[in-house]
Amino acid sequence: MLPKRPETSAIGHGYVTRRVDRYRRGEHEQVSDAITEEVPVAMVYNDVPFAVMMVTPLDLEDFALGFSLSEGLVGTQAELKSIEVRPRLEGVELAMQVVSGTIEQRAGSGGERLLPGRSGCGLCGARMLEDAVRHPAAVGEGRRIESAALERALDALRAAQPVNAATGSVHAAAWCCIDGGIAMVREDVGRHNALDKLIGAMVKANVDPEQGFLVVTSRASYEMVTKAASAGITFMAAISAPTALAIHLAESTHLTLVGFARPGHYVVYTHPQRLLHTAGVRA
Repeated sequence: MLPKRPETSAIGHGYVTRRVDRYRRGEHEQVSDAITEEVPVAMVYNDVPFAVMMVTPLDLEDFALGFSLSEGLVGTQAELKSIEVRPRLEGVELAMQVVSGTIEQRAGSGGERLLPGRSGCGLCGARMLEDAVRHPAAVGEGRRIESAALERALDALRAAQPVNAATGSVHAAAWCCIDGGIAMVREDVGRHNALDKLIGAMVKANVDPEQGFLVVTSRASYEMVTKAASAGITFMAAISAPTALAIHLAESTHLTLVGFARPGHYVVYTHPQRLLHTAGVRA
């Protein structure tokens, strides 16, 4: 059964409602439908435009911190001195002040603007091959995860996605406790954005990335593994497939990568020692 659709405007909640014509089994009706918001968000560091990303306008301060950390623009939360969310006619500007000189190195000494980033793109804005293919340091030992805990998280994830329940069109990144309970979730039209939001929220909450695991409702692309490893996450499960480069990166950073994660079925691609299997669970 489809989730109940909202009948009132939900501006500010990641979606809006629009009247649409619905055709189903030869029947026609006009209904209110929930539509995911997708707006350009300009990332501006020390008054230097860095990139423009297409983002669902929720949890933007989490996004600013997570993006800055996962893209290597700051090394720690303390280096990001301030974040100001500035609504603009065309979208949103995230004006950040940082300590690190990395911004000037990445954006160029002339302060030229980088390429805009689409919602499905994790490498937009990278002008050099060395910027596109980054190799994070190896992650820590981490904890072993019972397969039953992974099953529990997968079962609970759908109910933890309110924007997707309304629209059916956004990704989620979820941080899960050792027992499989979902501690926090961030949603976005872009899978990379959802993960950046989650990383930012985890850092703000002082979450230890070795004391739990990550579940994402997307494929496990190279960029997703890069961001997870950069954050020190040791175990990542994706509901869809990984890419060959993602597997290579997960192997080299010692991250456990699970793909095609569904209740009752999953595939372990790297470092399987962290997943403890239970009889009756297909692996």
